[in-house]
Amino acid sequence: MIVVDPPIMRVAALDLGKVRVGLAVTDEIGAMAHPRPPLDARVRSDLLRKIKDFAEQESVDHFVVGLPLDPAGQRGPAARKAMAFAQQLFEFTGINVVLWDERFSTSEATRRLREGGHRARESRAKIDSAAACLILQAWLDSQSGRAR
Repeated sequence: MIVVDPPIMRVAALDLGKVRVGLAVTDEIGAMAHPRPPLDARVRSDLLRKIKDFAEQESVDHFVVGLPLDPAGQRGPAARKAMAFAQQLFEFTGINVVLWDERFSTSEATRRLREGGHRARESRAKIDSAAACLILQAWLDSQSGRAR
């Protein structure tokens, strides 16, 4: 019997912010998240175009968008904005979008960067993509027992 594994998904994660959007993508085997430079989030149409271009260049077939639930796990205004963005992203790119609980991802990314010796001022641009990495890695880890 010959068994052929399905192709490995290439997934990108987005950590939404008002000024920047953190970006991360899986490696070639779909196991590890790697940061990419953050994207300017101030003009929505430009942001969507940049994400679409990135997805084409990296052969992305799924997006994971951070869903900022409140500490109790409820969907507040920020979560609703993320959900609306996820819908726009799907409509603009045609690529499947998964929403993923991203509570505390930015504070965890900040903590890890600080522990790694990065100063707060130097870390601002890195925090968003580090948070996207944490979101993507958490999602990847949750998928590890599932067929790919």
